[in-house]
Amino acid sequence: MKFILIVIFINLIACSNSPRYRTGTTKSIERKANKPASLKTKSNVKHRKIMKGVSSFYADDFHGKLTANGEIYDMYGLTAAHKTLPLNTIVRVTNLANNKSLILRVNDRGPYVKGRILDCSYGAAKKLDFISQGTTDVKVEVIEWGDNKYMKHKK
Repeated sequence: MKFILIVIFINLIACSNSPRYRTGTTKSIERKANKPASLKTKSNVKHRKIMKGVSSFYADDFHGKLTANGEIYDMYGLTAAHKTLPLNTIVRVTNLANNKSLILRVNDRGPYVKGRILDCSYGAAKKLDFISQGTTDVKVEVIEWGDNKYMKHKK
């Protein structure tokens, strides 16, 4: 009997969703959506417009999977993941080691490694010229705040 219960428990865990690919909204997003339009100003954004820190990149492991905003991740595209910037925010990312810069759109959440502020797509990292290093110091400048919208897919 114990064996059967253990097998059932393991199957339930194996069938649960990974947090990265959940659908629906979170409570914090619902609260934002219910605010009156007069309170949805840029002055309420709790982010700095310019940030500096370490960026990494992600590629093959996530290629073809859903991003946090509902798109399918294209490792060759010019996108990035940030922990808290509103989804669909447009940023200029400058590699401080070589001064190359690029405009990217935040479409995912991450990085999940302590001390990093941005995860670029492989395509962005290639253009910023830090593939061989794996990480680099960057400056991130917000050009346009995103709408934080999740893209729904038709079934």
